[in-house]
Amino acid sequence: MPNASVRDLRTRFPRVRALVEQEGEVIVTDHGRPVCVLRPYVPPTRPRSPVVDYWARLRQRQPRPLAAKTRRALDDADRAAR
Repeated sequence: MPNASVRDLRTRFPRVRALVEQEGEVIVTDHGRPVCVLRPYVPPTRPRSPVVDYWARLRQRQPRPLAAKTRRALDDADRAAR
């Protein structure tokens, strides 16, 4: 794994960045002692929420249509009341 000093980061950052892209990781040293590791940034992936089928939910909440026989009986009962 390649090394780079803090001074290299200040003065030659484009080279250090290219080294990170090339090698994957670079150890940063301060006075010859390892201080930290530079890696390329990988954004965290969020799990996708399940897709909601709103049309199916709406159909579940709607009342069921009446059968033709039941509709006729209701219509006849309504007409007789007038």
